[in-house]
Formats: sequence, C-alpha cells, structure tokens
Amino acid sequence: MGTGTAAPDYKAITERQQGVWSAGDFGRFGALLVLHGELLAESVDIHPGERVLDVGGGSGSASLAAARRFADVTCTDFVPELLEQAKRRAESEGLPIATQVADAQNLPFEDSSYGVVISTFGAMFAPDQQRVADELVRVCRSGGRIGMANWAPGSMMNEVFAATGKHVPPPPGVQPVFNWGNEANVRELFGDRVSSLDFIPRDLTWRFPSPEYMLDYFRDWYGPTKIAFGALDEAAQEALGNDLLEVYRKHNRADDGTLVAPSAYVEVIAVRR
Repeated sequence: MGTGTAAPDYKAITERQQGVWSAGDFGRFGALLVLHGELLAESVDIHPGERVLDVGGGSGSASLAAARRFADVTCTDFVPELLEQAKRRAESEGLPIATQVADAQNLPFEDSSYGVVISTFGAMFAPDQQRVADELVRVCRSGGRIGMANWAPGSMMNEVFAATGKHVPPPPGVQPVFNWGNEANVRELFGDRVSSLDFIPRDLTWRFPSPEYMLDYFRDWYGPTKIAFGALDEAAQEALGNDLLEVYRKHNRADDGTLVAPSAYVEVIAVRR
C-alpha cells in the first residue's frame, strides 16, 4: 500500500477562501492600490478595442486601468461584493466594464475568447495553481498576452504571510502562493503553451501614517489578517500583532514616524502560442 499524502481538497479550500476574502473590505485596498494596475496595463500593451479579462479582479483596479485604454473589459472575482465595488468605481469614473462572478480555477468562458488576460494579486491566491495556469492559457487566444502582478518570494508581503502563518497555519498540502513570483515555478506551470515569458521586478510601496496604523488597517479591512486575528485568543492576537509590526518596521524606510515600506513583486508577461 502506498503512503503518499492525499491531494488537498481544493473545493473546500476555495470555499473557505471565499469567506476569507469576503471579510473586511478589500475595496479599502483597491482605493490605495492603483499604480500596479496601470503599470501592468502598459506592460501587456493593451490596445483600444481588445477584449480583456481580469481574473480575481477584486474591486477593479486593473480593470479600470484597462478600461482607461478603451478596452472591452470583463472583471471577475469569486466575491460578488467586490464586483459591486468595481462597478461603482467604474461608474464614478465613467468607464464601461462588465463584471461576472467566477473562480480563477474554473473560468466560465470559451477557449481563446480574450486577447489579454490579466490578474493583479488575485489569481495567485487560488489553491490549485496548475488549474489556474491552465485556465489563464485556455481563455487567451493564440498570440494574446497574459499579464500577472504577483508578490515575490522574500518580499515584505511574503514575510507578512509567514508571520501570520506561524499563528494560523495555512491548509496542509497547498503550495505557497509566492510560487507565482518564482520564475522557475511559473515556467513549469505554463510549460510550452507560451512562446515567451518575461519577469519584470517591481516594488509596491505601502504608505501609512505609522506602522501601528498599518496594523489596524489590515486588521480591520484585509480579509486574511482579519480572519487570522479572529481565530486567536487575546494573548495570541497580541503576539501576532507584535510579529507583524516587526515585519513592517523592518521594511520601513521612513524616519519621521510614518511608514513607507516597499514590497517586491513581479510582473509576469506571457504570450500565448
């Protein structure tokens, strides 16, 4: 008899993640995180009239960037409330986008139906990484582009998730989300289905009035942090808070009491065969 470890229950993990990302209010982060969507839209060279699919689009930051370039944009996410925020943001700026509830691991679109497929810190969190790569490739037409913004291994955000995982461990058997920032791993996931694959290193700089303010902001509004604190007793919450503050302070380059902390990420730009 074999003694191999059973495969993770991706369906159950995905359902759990829906609850995690529904907690808090990720729209508070969408309002802060605008630059990375604009940069990715330039890197994938979006043309007016192109069909663009945003996978795990959240409250629409990258979708809005694509819409500003007169693309035909569909923003997807598995949290309906976030798509409502994306629609309101688009309406406030006079930008037409469509929205559709969808799981990055099972996209409800036909093969080769989009010229550009993008994801900013979204699809990377789905548990079945190979399935995500397969779906991104499947819905992209031949010669189309796939663009992702993914947190890098060794980044500040990598350390934030590691500090959190010490207190609230992730589901067993699931691959680290930071694999999506590792070139060798991403090349393996896409395989020979792309004709080119480029990695562009970038920084996303968090700016808050203080490290303590960042902790409170994440604890109140960022689903993974909010859920982690909610799973702990008072003493463990204090320990987690101290560990997170240590990470924030380590990366803080401000000396005036505020927080200015860069976190490395990579743009993954692929061309579909």
